[in-house]
Amino acid sequence: MIRSWFGGGRKDPQLPQERGPLRCAIGGALEIDTLGVQASLAAGEPAMGAPRSGNFIVSAIGTAQLDGQSELTRYYDDDHRMIQVMAAPGGGEDTIVDVSLYAPWDSVVPAGPSEWARWTGPRGLIGAPTYDADGIVFTRYWGEGSDHADLVEFVETVDDGESRRQIHQRCMLYSRVVGDGEEMLLLNIERDLAHDARAQGAAIAFMVGYGLGAADIRRV
Repeated sequence: MIRSWFGGGRKDPQLPQERGPLRCAIGGALEIDTLGVQASLAAGEPAMGAPRSGNFIVSAIGTAQLDGQSELTRYYDDDHRMIQVMAAPGGGEDTIVDVSLYAPWDSVVPAGPSEWARWTGPRGLIGAPTYDADGIVFTRYWGEGSDHADLVEFVETVDDGESRRQIHQRCMLYSRVVGDGEEMLLLNIERDLAHDARAQGAAIAFMVGYGLGAADIRRV
């Protein structure tokens, strides 16, 4: 009793910070319901098979301010899957305008300047009206017309609970019809802005994703 009077009592550990519009902390769990997506894809052939329902344990959270009205939040798990949410800056679930689930499909590390130009140059593969992924053809989702489109750029701050990294992102989104649903292909060029990481160059990540409703994801 005397210890508590003078501030010597045991203090409760600080709870992890809930972040983003889904209000989930690093180490927290989200439950994903993909039954609707599975039904919409049933008549087609998804590139990686239909996504499964279940728990998603958050191992890192990324945020990026896109403009005055939009903030991007990405929840990552240890399998490098990503729940991507667009919402009002600092807003809750009621401000969500888009939510999608992505899983890694492939990655490429171009060998040098000429190889990078083939991917990201003025007439490069990324930004072209269509993208052929080994016979699976996707149509560009961002940017109208038949001309080459500029990539979307932003810096994402990724926190894994132990450190924070600044990741420069250049990306383009493609999509295709699968059954009665839509499958997305995100081509993402990632470069860590830390000095040591810059020396290692950048990589191109290929992620396959599907749109979800806010009601399809709930915090456990």
